[in-house]
Amino acid sequence: MSKYSLAVDIGASSGRLILGHLEDGKLKLNEIHRFENNIVQKDEQYCWDVGKLFNEIKAGINKCKELEVKPSSIGIDTWAVDFVLLDENNNLLTGAVAYRDPRTDGMMEEVFNIIPKEKLYLETGIQFQKFNTIYQLYALKTSSPEVLEKATAFLMIPEYFNFLLTGKKANEYTNATSTQLVNAFTKKWDHEILNQLGINKEMFQDIKLPKTVLGTLSEELVSEFGFDMMVVLPATHDTGSAVISVPDLEDTIYISSGTWSLIGVENRFPICVPKALEYNFTNEGGIDYRFRFLKNIMGLWMIQEVKRNYNDKYSFAELVDLARMENEFHSTVNVDDNRFLKPENMIEEIQSYCKATSQQVPQTPGQIAKCVFSSLVESYKKAISEIEEIFEKTFQKVNVIGGGCQNEMLNQLIAEVTDKEVCAGPIEATAIGNILSQLMALGEIEDIQQARAIIKDSFEVKTYVKGRELCQ
Repeated sequence: MSKYSLAVDIGASSGRLILGHLEDGKLKLNEIHRFENNIVQKDEQYCWDVGKLFNEIKAGINKCKELEVKPSSIGIDTWAVDFVLLDENNNLLTGAVAYRDPRTDGMMEEVFNIIPKEKLYLETGIQFQKFNTIYQLYALKTSSPEVLEKATAFLMIPEYFNFLLTGKKANEYTNATSTQLVNAFTKKWDHEILNQLGINKEMFQDIKLPKTVLGTLSEELVSEFGFDMMVVLPATHDTGSAVISVPDLEDTIYISSGTWSLIGVENRFPICVPKALEYNFTNEGGIDYRFRFLKNIMGLWMIQEVKRNYNDKYSFAELVDLARMENEFHSTVNVDDNRFLKPENMIEEIQSYCKATSQQVPQTPGQIAKCVFSSLVESYKKAISEIEEIFEKTFQKVNVIGGGCQNEMLNQLIAEVTDKEVCAGPIEATAIGNILSQLMALGEIEDIQQARAIIKDSFEVKTYVKGRELCQ
């Protein structure tokens, strides 16, 4: 009988628990629980409500009982960079401060005064973003050094949930690399960087690889759920799990499309050359010590905020339909401008940018949505051009994965603007990659090659080409 694995996939706006198992050589999925995730204000900081999120995880596990399914394993993935600190009694020293909190304003420049930017990139190969963990920790050291001194454990968000499930602490490789504190070549915490910044290196755990079995549930949770299961480390960085789900990475650039757009290629070694630094590409860890050479671009966050600013009067589908009707509207914005990271009002910020750059100012919901989608595609086109320059080759395909691949207008725009074949799917890429890592750990799947062959056979992929649309 095939073993069931349970993927906990939590993004910046929602989370879901999905059961997966193999049946006749195909991966079958069943979403059993879905919930919202929102940033909350706590002690004048923007934080994640990790208590609520863990209760949602437990609620999803309890639904397995209602379905009379006892999963053999569970794996958790979330967004990257954010963390909690525990004291010697395993109590939280900090809230789970969100990457959109302004505490990191100016911190990147302060770190560069201690460690030159070029050296930091050469060591870590990680893209410079003001909310990276390194700058969050330096902000904490600047404002509350006593907190860092008390910390005995640094755990990223999925690792904290793993600790609550098992009582065991570990840092996972793919997520650890996003901190800009892991050496790209030794693949270990870079103690030289930590020492230079005066950050307590003793609080970091051993780095474990995806497919590692961390342990089993605590006795208390076994009693609560009525069954035990193995806690397996997938690629706990959601993009790391999502990239596992790209059916064919040969000659293909992927776009993991969600709140953020992650665009890049899979590589066997880090690329820390000056041109990659100039274009601000990252070398994040992937499964089996592969590297995700990619750029982090503002994604569907902008349209999510637009929808919210319109008081949810329009669905995402309706905003897409309205945008389709605006063929004569062509204004765009730089989606990676920090003004769009967490503005008071996204619509007003988009209008302000267009006015400041002497473009037609969008007024209607359709024009606002068209501006967002066109701007995203322009940023994709630029990133693709940079990848091709660095690799000195032309890639033939773009594979869009994740929830954003359901936006047919955006997919067609990518095909039109880049003149490349665009494949869309699978939709639940992150949960699929999470489950596949678990099944590999359980011995149900041999390796990543077999996993990707299973994906090809299991999920529909829609193809878009310039000037027309094909369904496969």
